[in-house]
Amino acid sequence: MKRSLSLLEDNPLPIRKAIRRARWFVSSFRDFVDAVGEETQQDFTLDEAKLISAFTSWYRAFESQKDKAQDHRLEYVTFAAGLMLRELIRFAPLSAATHSREDPDEPAHFWPEGYVYLSFCLAVRAAVIEQDFSIASDIAPELGDIRTWWSFRENTFEDRNSAIAFLELFAGETPNWTTPGIFLSDNGLKFPPASPPRRMKSQG
Repeated sequence: MKRSLSLLEDNPLPIRKAIRRARWFVSSFRDFVDAVGEETQQDFTLDEAKLISAFTSWYRAFESQKDKAQDHRLEYVTFAAGLMLRELIRFAPLSAATHSREDPDEPAHFWPEGYVYLSFCLAVRAAVIEQDFSIASDIAPELGDIRTWWSFRENTFEDRNSAIAFLELFAGETPNWTTPGIFLSDNGLKFPPASPPRRMKSQG
């Protein structure tokens, strides 16, 4: 799932600033969808009006809490990526066609749209962290766990804010399951349960 954001990398602006421009956000997301579709043999339809709405909502949410992160910029990068994931899921700009080669045990085919949203947000996070902090981002083992993906889809459909905590989980960080929509700079305040909340429907 680890992919580069070519348009952002070629941009003279720092990635953290480029991604806050609607034109770059849309162009990068569109290219990212094409790359994932080719890799997974999925056909996606992108509604750019919904994508712009997702971007606008994310940007407002990002700006509203960034003052809390003045001394915790690294932690806020992950939180901002979680906000982005929440808004992509909320506005749902992608729809995927069904293919006969789908494997329901693979996250990319179990929830194709969610797979794109998550992988894009993780790629943005990884790019910013590498450029600004010279830290390579690792992939958490939960990323390939289909049971976690069942929980991810079910919970985010019921509570969009839980998408932020799931991104933290997939990024290998300590999730804030209690108040995921509020940025907490002190990990000691997060009090996460040992595992994600489970609201999974039967797979049978």
